[in-house]
Amino acid sequence: MRAVTTPGQAFKATKVGAADKATAVFHPHLLLTKLSSGRSSREYQADESVYLQGDMADAVFYIESGKVKLTVVSTSGKEAIVAVLPEGNFFGEGCLAGQPLRMATANTTRCTTITRVAKQAMVTLLHEQPEFAERFLTHLLSRNIRMEADLVDHLFNSSEKRLARLLLLMANFGQESKPIPLIARMSQESLAEMIGTTRSRVSFFMNRFRELGFIEYGDGGLHVHSSLVSVVLHD
Repeated sequence: MRAVTTPGQAFKATKVGAADKATAVFHPHLLLTKLSSGRSSREYQADESVYLQGDMADAVFYIESGKVKLTVVSTSGKEAIVAVLPEGNFFGEGCLAGQPLRMATANTTRCTTITRVAKQAMVTLLHEQPEFAERFLTHLLSRNIRMEADLVDHLFNSSEKRLARLLLLMANFGQESKPIPLIARMSQESLAEMIGTTRSRVSFFMNRFRELGFIEYGDGGLHVHSSLVSVVLHD
């Protein structure tokens, strides 16, 4: 019989990958600043579009600070949140593989600084800087592993465990970056979309997490305590 990944294994897999500092830690902004052309930096306000689904795919973006939400709308008008990416992540890299149009919409969730690198400038950088190319590939593969873990999470775990795992990942627990003491609040509707459940179920679980001391509402944000991992690891 084929083994099934448990909730705990899905979350711990992220921690294992993050532990390898030799390959996981990636600081491309230092090299990106040396680009003489094809690069620009801009500060976005909260809930501002970086690009829209269907726009021309002609650049790669790097999050210097803040967070970006990727959403997809189906032909029937149904919207789904694909990912919420924190600082230190690239997005829009599909153009490097010949993607002509954006497959998703990228919106900021708070004040965010983003570096835009034109497609040709990025291609040149990858060709001329093999170490950067290797680290960039590792970075993308690590994110794909995270997305696979998200899929396993949706297929096998309860909505309560999915919500707990999402909050922990949003607070950087189990990742190479240091945990974030206070994360920006996200609407319960958005959280429900991301874990595939209803807003009322999210409200119920959030209240229970707060009563158990796993989370705490603060001024302008949400404190996520490491004790919340017990919900994910409990089978």
